[in-house]
Amino acid sequence: MERNIKSMEERYLLPSLDLIENVFTEYDNPEEGKMVRRLVQEIRAKKYYIPELELIMTNENDEIIGYAMFSRFHIEGRYEDELLILTPVAVKTELQRQHISKDLLEYGFIKAKEMNFKAILVEGNPQNYNPRGFQPSYKYGIKAGPNIKLPHPDCLMIKELEQGATDNMSGLVDYSFYQTLREE
Repeated sequence: MERNIKSMEERYLLPSLDLIENVFTEYDNPEEGKMVRRLVQEIRAKKYYIPELELIMTNENDEIIGYAMFSRFHIEGRYEDELLILTPVAVKTELQRQHISKDLLEYGFIKAKEMNFKAILVEGNPQNYNPRGFQPSYKYGIKAGPNIKLPHPDCLMIKELEQGATDNMSGLVDYSFYQTLREE
C-alpha cells in the first residue's frame, strides 16, 4: 500500500474531520467523536494552529488513512513558542496497528524540531506514547491542573525534541482556553 504524509491542504479539511469523528465514535461513542471534531475545528480557528503541523497520511487513492495535529500550547501563559500539544491522533480503525500513527508522529517530531519547537505535550495511554519517547510530564515539573481529570498521572506526557529542552519549563497544564473542552 502506497502511503504519503503531507501537511494539511484545503481539499483535506472536511475529509479529515470525518475521519476523526468516525475513529473516535468507533473507539468511544458518538458524543466523543463529535467533541473531538469540534476541538479540531476550534484549534484551526485559533492563533495556536500551525497548518504545517496538521498532518495526514493518504493511501494510493488519495484517501486519508491517518491524522495527527500538533499545535502551539502554553502553560500558565508561557512557552507557546517552544511547546506543542499533540491532539488528536486518529487512524482509520481497520488500519490500526500498521505503524501509521508512528510514521505520522516521527515525521511531526522532525518537522517540529525544524520549526524550533522544543517539546511536545500529549495526554493519552502511556503504552502508546512511551515508545515514541514521551515520559510522564510531572517528572519535568509539568503537572495536570485541577480541572484535568487523568486516569493516572502518567497519562500526561512530554517529549523533549532536544536534551534539556524542558529544564526551564514548569507549571500546571490547563485546557480552559479551549471552549470545546469546557463544555464537558
